[in-house]
Amino acid sequence: MENRVKKYREEAGITQEGLAQQAGVSRQSIISIEKGQYVPTTILALKISKLLKAPVEDLFVLEKKDWK
Repeated sequence: MENRVKKYREEAGITQEGLAQQAGVSRQSIISIEKGQYVPTTILALKISKLLKAPVEDLFVLEKKDWK
């Protein structure tokens, strides 16, 4: 799954720590999501979407390989 969390976070002027605090997770969780090492739960993805004011579909994009 491709994610664009870092791009949207930086455009919003929010730090990893700030996003983590607002979402109720650790900074390490945000780092792992941005690096594609961790796929967030649906609830966390929706929280991030609201905090970054971006549709969840813009933040997290299914790739062809995800359908296999």
